Amino acid sequence: MKLKSPAFEHQGKIPLKYTCEGEDINPPLEFVDVPTEAKSCALIMDDPDVPFFVRKDQMWVHWVVYNIPPRVQTLLENSIPPGALGEGTGGKRGYQGPCPPDREHRYFFKLYALNIVLKEKEGIKKEEIENLIKDHIIEKAELVGLYCKKENL
Repeated sequence: MKLKSPAFEHQGKIPLKYTCEGEDINPPLEFVDVPTEAKSCALIMDDPDVPFFVRKDQMWVHWVVYNIPPRVQTLLENSIPPGALGEGTGGKRGYQGPCPPDREHRYFFKLYALNIVLKEKEGIKKEEIENLIKDHIIEKAELVGLYCKKENL
């Protein structure tokens, strides 16, 4: 299974359009070779490079989507994905683009193929989803994008 984007390469720069300095919309994503036995997929985007003075855990969750039908192969830019929206850092549901306060950060887009459909309603957090899916992951794919705000270059 692979997670790709036509907007940027793995370990490449995330275009301005998909950040807080641009339109702050989600980039297009492609889900490749999702296992046929998957019952659902989950997508998490997070940033583990947050300065300690911003968050003690140094993690910012930008996007959480679960119960994505496994037949979905693409998410268009600026779209509401099929499935349920989880809650990111700061209580936001839906996509929140990169907006690092200090330097270039890494943004991890993680796609999980699962052998279950979660029964939880919308709004659960990344940590809850990770706990619920840990024993149900068939495959995982990852796409990493980089971004630094213009003022920090």
